[in-house]
Amino acid sequence: MRRICLTLPTNRPCAATITAVAEEAAHAVRHFDVEVHLLVLDSCAAPAHAEHAEAVRRIPADPRIVVHHLDEAQQRDFLRRTADRSAAPDPDHLLDLMLPAGLSYGACTNRAFLLAAGLGCESVHRRDSDSRYQVVDGRTVFPVHHELTSLGRRAADAARHVTETTLAAGHMDRRVAMVGSSFIGELSVDIGEILRTDPAVYHDMVGLWAPAHWSDEQKTQLVDESFRGAGTEAFTADRSTLTLVDPMRVDMCNIAFHGLHERVPLPPATDTIGSDYFLIHLVHDAGQPGVLHNRNIVNFYTGERRTDAGFAAYQLRFVKFLLSMLYFNFVYDRMARAGAALLDDRGEVRASVVARLVRESAGLDRGENIHRLDVLDTAYRKLGGRYAEFADLLARRRERLLDEARRDIEDFALLVEAWEPLVRAAALTSVPRRR
Repeated sequence: MRRICLTLPTNRPCAATITAVAEEAAHAVRHFDVEVHLLVLDSCAAPAHAEHAEAVRRIPADPRIVVHHLDEAQQRDFLRRTADRSAAPDPDHLLDLMLPAGLSYGACTNRAFLLAAGLGCESVHRRDSDSRYQVVDGRTVFPVHHELTSLGRRAADAARHVTETTLAAGHMDRRVAMVGSSFIGELSVDIGEILRTDPAVYHDMVGLWAPAHWSDEQKTQLVDESFRGAGTEAFTADRSTLTLVDPMRVDMCNIAFHGLHERVPLPPATDTIGSDYFLIHLVHDAGQPGVLHNRNIVNFYTGERRTDAGFAAYQLRFVKFLLSMLYFNFVYDRMARAGAALLDDRGEVRASVVARLVRESAGLDRGENIHRLDVLDTAYRKLGGRYAEFADLLARRRERLLDEARRDIEDFALLVEAWEPLVRAAALTSVPRRR
């Protein structure tokens, strides 16, 4: 029987989502020979945590579903013991990277990766608290079905269970490292108001995601595809493709990894959207097989983003994402060039190669990021209102943001170098008691 980790990291009230993910766990054990460890990583304050605890208590008992509801104190306890056991040279700093004071999409998923190792799970299946499943003709469409059908299999074996295969013959002996899909509904990044207000400004801002040397045509194509997921088309029937999955076609709210997450972590940058997408690029560039399916999750926005404080915080995360691309575009380019050289003779990612590329990127001249901030300042001021007020905030934090972007990539390199010992240590570390 396979043991898997179905995880829901959250920092917001989401009792309904916990219930829905528990239903997905029940679907998994009904249809597959698996034991599901449902892992809720809860960073909420007491009132929301209590609501979540009640939702967990109401999950129907099943001997093949084990529920873990861990608050940050319990997570910190596990991470502290894991970091100490790993014999890392600076366990305190590693602990800060895995459980930072600020919001980090990458760090919360890294915690799930390590806890999954502690629970003896071979794969991690991640969902988000601001999304829900599609329901078609009274039937809930659960992504875990495709994930468990293919994940971890030899591609040649997985090929018998998908709609089509576009994978080259030379990749068929490798194992499926990732299965994923995307979302429908609202943009994954909350900048739709900018698009409606001034499409030209939207183009200028989103185009900053691209490498500086790209042509206008390439940037326009990227802008047109960015943050839209699978659009609005509702699920009608299953489709799945065994392929090298295009990173633009999957989302971290609808993803599962096998093996890869034990070799390389996600970037732990704080207050930065997109910091959890690195492995999607890595699995593609390394030529590891994946399955792309169409059980898309529904994305929605929570009310907090509509407040003044929430607006400023979210725009800051967007800006920090754009600044991070100076470094990640370099790394993605070098990974694409390396291709199969990223893999060892067993077809597993060589973390040392990834760490070297990330460290190399940290030495890039930051002139490109200075240009990004100049463009953003002009764009936000043109939008006016609270966007212009946010431009004033950016101006005050300009140097700090430039420094943070470089420090974030340096911290990522450090974590990649420490990751495999951390995973081995986690596998020997007891997980705090279940709730």
